[in-house]
Amino acid sequence: MADPTDTRDTGPRRGSPLWTYLTAVTAAGIIALLAVLWRVSPAALADLAGSPLFWTLLVLVVLGDLRPVMLSSSVAAGGTYPSTMFTFAVLLHCGLPVAVLMQTVGILVNGAVTRKAWHRTLFNLAQVTLAATAAGVVLVVFGHRPASETAWVPEGEDLLAIGMAALAYFTVRALLVCGAVALHERRSVHRVIRTTIGHQSLVYAALLGLAPLVAVVMDHSPALVPLFIAPLAAVYFTATLSLRRDHQAMHDGLTGLPNRKLLVLRTEEALAEARQGERVGLLLLDLDRFKEVNDTLGHPVGDRLLQTVAHRLTHSVRPGDVVARLGGDEFAVLLPSVRDAAAAREVAARLRVALTEPVRLEGMTFDLDASVGIALHPDHAPDFELLMQRSDVAMYLAKEGRTGVEVYVADKDRNSPERLSLLGDLRRAIDGSELVLHYQPKIDLAVGEVRGVEALLRWRHPVRGTIHPEEFIPLAEQSYLMRQLTEYVIDAALEQAARWWHSGVHEQISVNVSARDLLDAALPERLEAGLAKYRLPPKAIQLEVTERILMTDQAYTADAVRALTRLGVPLALDDFGTGYSSLVRLQRLPVAEVKIDSSFVRRICDSQDDARIVRSIVDLVRSLGLRSVAEGVESGETAERLAAMGCDLGQGWWFAHPMPAAEATAWLRERRDQGTDQGKPVFPVRGTAGLLDPQTA
Repeated sequence: MADPTDTRDTGPRRGSPLWTYLTAVTAAGIIALLAVLWRVSPAALADLAGSPLFWTLLVLVVLGDLRPVMLSSSVAAGGTYPSTMFTFAVLLHCGLPVAVLMQTVGILVNGAVTRKAWHRTLFNLAQVTLAATAAGVVLVVFGHRPASETAWVPEGEDLLAIGMAALAYFTVRALLVCGAVALHERRSVHRVIRTTIGHQSLVYAALLGLAPLVAVVMDHSPALVPLFIAPLAAVYFTATLSLRRDHQAMHDGLTGLPNRKLLVLRTEEALAEARQGERVGLLLLDLDRFKEVNDTLGHPVGDRLLQTVAHRLTHSVRPGDVVARLGGDEFAVLLPSVRDAAAAREVAARLRVALTEPVRLEGMTFDLDASVGIALHPDHAPDFELLMQRSDVAMYLAKEGRTGVEVYVADKDRNSPERLSLLGDLRRAIDGSELVLHYQPKIDLAVGEVRGVEALLRWRHPVRGTIHPEEFIPLAEQSYLMRQLTEYVIDAALEQAARWWHSGVHEQISVNVSARDLLDAALPERLEAGLAKYRLPPKAIQLEVTERILMTDQAYTADAVRALTRLGVPLALDDFGTGYSSLVRLQRLPVAEVKIDSSFVRRICDSQDDARIVRSIVDLVRSLGLRSVAEGVESGETAERLAAMGCDLGQGWWFAHPMPAAEATAWLRERRDQGTDQGKPVFPVRGTAGLLDPQTA
């Protein structure tokens, strides 16, 4: 069973419910142990000591007590010791006193070898003694009194007695251990039993079911008893493989902490068993200045730092709390039971204190800090998704205000209930098939030819219909969904690019990514893998980032940007035009294209100021050796003015609306064929605005 008293060897607090429970069980077990051993006569003990079978079984019990069979990585599920099979066999064949004596030796050796605290060893000894005593009582009820002097060999008609004794043994151990686990982790006994019994009953059924066979072999051929090690080895092997798969699916590979999948499971369990007046807390924690360490000393040092952080967090929370790593330098802490917001703040403060202790790596000392956001159930959210979203809001408030810890406050949340509902729908849309890419061409204003397309995300909501990105992209950027959304868009764009390139339509697809995505070290690896998978050249895709990236120096030192440059994937600066000071930084960022914000482009025919701004941007961009793209071209006159200014490319409804993939494919093929057949530009611009027909475009 699970080891329920893992209080880091300090023991439960005196007078606490757990202390009272352990004391009562231990006292009852020790009394039962003394009463049972009192029945062992010195003469009988001497006879046992002279039997090779006794020593063989004792060795098997001791070895079987050193390492449990683990079927689940769940702490509550714990493991089952193989010594159970030999102890129960001895109980059936030689009687209760001999079985308890052997088990006592095994548990004491286990405590010494594994250096368990005394209270843990005594509790384990007590609960095993009580379980064996219960099984012995059942055998007496059925008229069987096995003893060392009168060994009992089970027969076929004794199956009911053996089954009931085994059930009593298992039930007593399960209830005693589950009661301790429930008090230790502040969980309901019912919930602990549900998570424990399923895993343990299978192993116990196998071990206790083999025990009668061991007893028979003990009577007829004692020398064959060690052969039972073979099936135990098979159980160990199978259980180890199962545990490894379970652990890999539910835990972070770097830190060994639970991952998001296991965090969701544990949170849902906590919410399901939360009692009236009890709160469940979710803390979201983000390390401050971690990226500086990663960028300066590299990922190996950063990984070691994350492992140190994980160790400190797990040793700073209460028993039963769950520390998980969500990715990067983001961690989450689940408090299955917390009194109120003040108590959750105390936990958060303790976590921050643990992290601020200096860390020495590679001969250097690092000072870490963290921002923590707290959300509580039912005060702030009814389910995991809202708890996560609202703790995320609180964490960003802590970062912005540099307060370290913030509890979610509805008045400070810019998300309305409608937006939160939309966020939940977006999560399901990413997993489903509601998101699609539309494609809008970019036209060379000098020669009228297509120079690539921009991929624009559209959401086909089953109730609301088509939702444009202006409604849901800002929401995704403020949540944990942005990375998943970016991965989806890049994969879809690469797949479409492959269809075009391998069918002769060599058009570059531009994809919008956020500043956070651009600085993600995993982005170049994902792109490189995608390009290799679809056999595409790097120029088949282009990444567009907003001008805000120029407001930080991170972009120029980020490993991801340098990796993209080495890979050959071009960058474009989107929505440019909010200020000229960033042009100095623009020289240092490896962009190939600058897109002029549509708010200026639309007014160049009506506003001289906007026309001067656009002309200045075009001239400055050209002087840097970059390509200029005007967004929001909605009339032939605007296209003519831009061409006269020397703007390289135009994009907008005047040329073509954003189109689904199939329609865009037909459109591109038609324009290519027109240009080939007629030997002239598809979109003549200068001096021929009347030839532009937005209806055919």
